[in-house]
Amino acid sequence: MNNSPAFALLLDDLAVLRASGADAADFLHGQLTQDIAGLPPGRARLAAYCTPKGRVLATLIILRDPDNEESLLALVKADIAAPLVKRLSMFVLRAKAKLEVSDLKVLGISTAPKNSDSTVSLTPPANGATWSVVKDAQGIWINAPAADASEQRWWLITPGHDPVPASSSQQDAWKAADIEAGLPWIETATQDVFIPQTLNLDLIDGVNFTKGCYPGQEVVARSHYRGIVKRRMAYGVADTTDEIPVAGTDIYDAERPESPSGRVINAAARAGQTHLLLEVHLSDMSTAQYRLGSAEGTPIALHPLPYAIEHIQET
Repeated sequence: MNNSPAFALLLDDLAVLRASGADAADFLHGQLTQDIAGLPPGRARLAAYCTPKGRVLATLIILRDPDNEESLLALVKADIAAPLVKRLSMFVLRAKAKLEVSDLKVLGISTAPKNSDSTVSLTPPANGATWSVVKDAQGIWINAPAADASEQRWWLITPGHDPVPASSSQQDAWKAADIEAGLPWIETATQDVFIPQTLNLDLIDGVNFTKGCYPGQEVVARSHYRGIVKRRMAYGVADTTDEIPVAGTDIYDAERPESPSGRVINAAARAGQTHLLLEVHLSDMSTAQYRLGSAEGTPIALHPLPYAIEHIQET
């Protein structure tokens, strides 16, 4: 165990889905972009659920339930959790699988000093690799991506530990860290808008291109193998917190003001700045002067993500 306590925030914008039953893994394997049948214990994976046209309806962080070998758990945005369960349940048919939104809570835990004003102190596992899963008496720990390799971030799934809900600034600090790490979350406003490659899911192991069929697989595979990915997700920072944009807000290029050049995927305020994940045209990234909301809006400066954004070449 790590001897240094970390500080936890209640992330009430996240929900925990449970899929249980003898066929739960096989069912989700046929619905998501990730290899769920081959998901080993002790590991979580990023995945997406798409429409038949390849548009993402949800991003999920999925893992096997350490307490039940026939159960899987998934983190999703709370605003899409119930509709997602309803839609997936339509396709269960005769499979021995049940999906539900659980009562489990999600805490965000960081060893970084910037989060030391939080509401409860817990002791996380010893430093682990990203996406590793550890079960202990405190709950189920998932090692979260971090832009800073020296920082350990964890999600903790737990039925207990009921801290006072985090303030909006604390919630935003955690969301900003997700944004810096290049981790996209689909919300209601951005459902059925992006293909997985636009969200960089193929660059961060959110898509398995050898697992076989799932809704939208043909579209996703064609974009991958034919090299036709023209839009990607970038990380931007605006020097304002006057009005935090909602997901789906248009962004503009001041050099081409006649129409939007992309959309906001996620946004959060921290330390007087707004951190953004943005949909952008790959061909414009080196020249565009991005603005928030209108061509005369607040400038957005692009910053590097912790992984390379590359155009997929035709093979």
